Amino acid sequence: MLRTRALARSAGDSTTAEYDAAIDEARKLMNGSFAKVFDLSSERDATRERYGSTFGQRCLLARRLVESGVRFVEVAYDLNFKNGTGWDTHRHGQKQQHLLIEDLDQSLSALVEDLELRGLLDETLIVVATEFGRPPDFDGQGGRGHQSAAFSAALFGGGLRTGQVIGATDKLGRKVIEHPVSIPDFHATILATLGIDPATELYDGDRPIPLTDHGKVIRTLFG
Repeated sequence: MLRTRALARSAGDSTTAEYDAAIDEARKLMNGSFAKVFDLSSERDATRERYGSTFGQRCLLARRLVESGVRFVEVAYDLNFKNGTGWDTHRHGQKQQHLLIEDLDQSLSALVEDLELRGLLDETLIVVATEFGRPPDFDGQGGRGHQSAAFSAALFGGGLRTGQVIGATDKLGRKVIEHPVSIPDFHATILATLGIDPATELYDGDRPIPLTDHGKVIRTLFG
């Protein structure tokens, strides 16, 4: 995440000014001592092996960024990685989904354990999420389609009361039958761990814009 400064110029070239400012900020990060954070060769071989794959090395970099004071880090999984389709398991990708699960388990567990050993887990919230789930039945080519009615997300650390399973689906995972958590609720909970009131409204002129579309915090995760 880069913080940019708009330069005082005429309205006609304000976009160029903001772009130039972003480039200046990026150059400061690339040329300064901060650039050393991206040098994973300084880590022990055993640590890098513990994190595993390319995705795991990104998780390791995330830990280093957190240590250096970066407030928000996003780690993306590879497209078409290992199983040929990525997590979008249409067609043949479903048959190799276990490869993705094994890879995610290794890298994510390494990140959680590493942050805990360094005393950083309680102040670092790890969010593992996706945009939709998968239906229980297969499509015509042996894969699975998209499902928004029910799917899971995971939270680690952040000072939360973790180790809980909140909500439940029917036996086939088609629909939520107990303690539904909406996307706004999920976002509200994340904001609450950051000390941000999820009921806060931003304004575009006179138009109020709620941060979470009126989401409610999952209170059982706090206290």
